[in-house]
This record gives sequence, C-alpha cells and structure tokens, in this order.
Amino acid sequence: MQQDIRNYYELLGVTRDASADDIKQSFRRLARKYHPDLNPGDKVAEDKFKDISEAYEVLSDRSKRSQYNKFTGFWPKNGGKATASNPKDRSSDEEFGEDFNTFIDRLLGRKKEGNGVNSSSERSARSSAQNSRNFQSTDRPEPRRAGRSNRTSTFTETTSPQRPKNLEAELDLPLDRAYQGGRERITIQEDGRSLEVDMPPGMMSGQKIRLRGQGIAGGDLYLKINVAPHQFFRLEGVDVYCQLPVTPAEAVLGGFIEVPTLDGLVKISLPPSIVSGQKLRLAGKGFPSEDGKRGDQLLEIQIVVPKTLFPAERELYQKLREIESFNPRLDLPIL
Repeated sequence: MQQDIRNYYELLGVTRDASADDIKQSFRRLARKYHPDLNPGDKVAEDKFKDISEAYEVLSDRSKRSQYNKFTGFWPKNGGKATASNPKDRSSDEEFGEDFNTFIDRLLGRKKEGNGVNSSSERSARSSAQNSRNFQSTDRPEPRRAGRSNRTSTFTETTSPQRPKNLEAELDLPLDRAYQGGRERITIQEDGRSLEVDMPPGMMSGQKIRLRGQGIAGGDLYLKINVAPHQFFRLEGVDVYCQLPVTPAEAVLGGFIEVPTLDGLVKISLPPSIVSGQKLRLAGKGFPSEDGKRGDQLLEIQIVVPKTLFPAERELYQKLREIESFNPRLDLPIL
C-alpha cells in the first residue's frame, strides 16, 4: 500500500524525541505566525495553521502520540511501502492496513461521510488534488491475500466527546484603556486562537471576565485583567491619586490652573497660600464603581522651585527677599 504520511514533527519543527513542553512552545510560536486572524485572506497561512493544529492535537496527547509513532514507524519513509513480508509480521501488517488519513481520522474521532470526505476537520481548504490523494485508499479494497477475504480500510469507531475545559488568560491594559473600555484582541496560548473582546469601562487589576463557551470543547474562558502602572496617575480602589506641581507664585497667590484627569484637562481654582503635601479633591473624577458612581481624583500639591531664572525673574526674587516679612524659621526651637 502506498502511503501519504504527514510528518507532524517536521510540521512543528521539533525532533521525534521532543518533550511535551518543546512541542507546546513550538506550536504556540507557529500558531501566532500563521493564525488566520493575523493573516486575513492568506490561504497558504490558513492551510498551514490547520496542519500545525492537527499535528499538535496528536503530539500533545501521550496516547495519540504513541499510536502515531507506532504507525509511522511501521510504514517506512521510502515511498511509504510496507516491508513486513515475513509471515511473522503479518499481524502488524493487518493492524496498520489502513491508509494514513483513515488512521488519523480514527485517532482523532472524526466521522466520515459516504463520499469519504472528513466533515469535522474541514480539510476542504486543501486543493482537490490533495483531497484526492489523502483519501484514495479508503474507497479501494486491498488485494486478496491467501486465506483472507477482501476488505476495505474504512474504520467506523465511536469516540466519547472531549470534556469541556475552562481556560484562564491574562490581559495587560494601560490605565487609560482600562478606564475607557473598548475592543481588545487576545490570543489563547493553549490553541493559538485569537479573540476580540468588548471590555467594559472601569476595569481594575485582579478583575476577571468570564467568556462563556470560549474554553476548550465548550468550556469557559476566564480573562484576568492587569492594569499597568501609569507615569502620572496612581489607582487606589476607585480613587485616582497624582502629584500636582505648582510654582511658588501659584502656591502663594492661588488662581486658575489646568489639571490632567482621566477625562482630559480640567481647569480648577487653586486656593492661595497652599503648601506642599496638601491634598485637593476633584469629586467624580476617579474610576467608576460597581454602583455606577465614580471615585474621586486626589491632587497632592508639590511646590517646585525653578532651577534656572531669567534676569528679570531673578531681579524680582531679589526684591521680594528684601521686602518680604515672612520667616518660616521664626518658631524653630533654640537650644
């Protein structure tokens, strides 16, 4: 019998003695490279993704991998011709009398329709010539052997469905995206799938989103949110904290200044005679809470002294020092 055997180890770029972790890592790398969502309209990438997915489904399962190794070890690579001519080897010959594609369909629990086309694997994405080659031996009886009746190599086997399995994944979000919500794309490492998820606004670190039916075999996917640190804002519960730098003149005189918030710049009235470390509260400018209300934004004042001065500024500071009456050291204890 002429065999058309697909080398799953070569498809995944691993050796025959590769560990389960090596196989998983290689599959994840290739799945990201050839995933249809990342290669829209690329038929070659789509077919490649189907091939590596089939290879991983077999090699990631210890029992299936063992049967695959046994089958491919029986059929040598010299054109796929059997060499078990010794009568003692006929039991093995009978065991592997099926063609490769029928063996894989049986191994993966696929059902075949009357025309021999695999309805579950959707290998129709291949060319008609490839399909013809893949299934040519399923419709043709084997030659009659002495003492044996003619039989075909088609198998009918009922397999139990795969159990639903829940999955967990993590999604890292910048603070502004976590606040605004919106559509995010994630890749499931276990099987290389790419999903688009509509995120609600106000997501916080540690929160989990349940995506029904997006696990394995109808299980659920639990998406854990990680909000990345921000260079200006700090999130504590539903309140947002930040340090607000002000000039010495602004601290003394007060006045209107612009302040960054999650909603953009807002103008606030800075009270006069404010000091470093003093906190101001902007009500309703924090993260949304579960009851629909928003937290607050707290501004910690930081008075910043200029490092360089223009001549006119330096002159004014000198005049101010000559006339000012305020002495912050007046009440210091004297030993």
